[in-house]
Amino acid sequence: MRVEAAIHPVVVLAAVAAAAGLLTWFAAGRSKRLGPAPSEGRRYAPRGSAVTASAAQRLNHASSMLAASVLFDSGLEHYRGQFFNRVMYTPIIVSSITFASSLHGAGDTDPGSSRVRHAAQALAGLTGLIGFGYHAYNVGKREGGYSFQNLFYSAPIGAPMALTLAGLLGVVAERVRDANPQAPRLGGLPAGRVLALATAGMLAGTTLEAGLLHFRGAFQNPAMFVPVTLPPLAAALLVRAAGKPEGASQVGATWGMWAVSAMGIGGVAFHAYGVARMMGGFDNWRQNLIDGPPLPAPPSFSGVALGGLAALELLEHRPF
Repeated sequence: MRVEAAIHPVVVLAAVAAAAGLLTWFAAGRSKRLGPAPSEGRRYAPRGSAVTASAAQRLNHASSMLAASVLFDSGLEHYRGQFFNRVMYTPIIVSSITFASSLHGAGDTDPGSSRVRHAAQALAGLTGLIGFGYHAYNVGKREGGYSFQNLFYSAPIGAPMALTLAGLLGVVAERVRDANPQAPRLGGLPAGRVLALATAGMLAGTTLEAGLLHFRGAFQNPAMFVPVTLPPLAAALLVRAAGKPEGASQVGATWGMWAVSAMGIGGVAFHAYGVARMMGGFDNWRQNLIDGPPLPAPPSFSGVALGGLAALELLEHRPF
């Protein structure tokens, strides 16, 4: 009898994703483009440069947390769908590249941007938008179209946008690195204000996705109300912060962002509790991790909140 060794396709996929991430890591370092020297006409104050570098690193941390959430969440969800469409491999590979790119940026203290990092983050943003289109099509083609039943149990319509948010925060990180530290701007507008408003919108969108799935669960645990109440309050504080004069204290909004970040990490514990309550608990992990509350999903709130903290850091910086 001949025994043939077989390698599970998921193992091959994991190896490809890891290799893509490593290649991105090394390429990002080699493509570093430093900012212009003082002799070229831009003299930046050290304190201002430290602020933009710190904000950019925080944005990379935010992007890496979102990318990791997408990597594991899409891996579980698409494994449950048995990868019946080859396109379902895409977010796993792209989120691995984004994760590696963002981690590289998180350790980068230089003022200039990296072309490879910028390209990787832009790819993530585009991939998420395409994924949103695929999921929206998947929901709409079912019998009944865009009904609550289909929104609850078909492909999660808003999930791919987490990859877009990861890419967007990563792109902004590169732009902040290249900005004038004395008065950083995005699209011709003050960077802190633009990022604060954008992050507030991200929190609102993430809340809608969580609200839909928690509504499906009938809010059976009172803690399920927290992800649909706390983030909107924090988003309102961010909008208020964006309207304050530059250099003003942002203590309230800062506490709000830290609260949302802690909620995202704590949500993993609550989801783990939900998995444990299912028949067989973690002893039947192969089924319950797939069918139970998604463990990797809540940290997406933490990732967005870190982006909000970067915005507040830029807002509190008093221009020279």
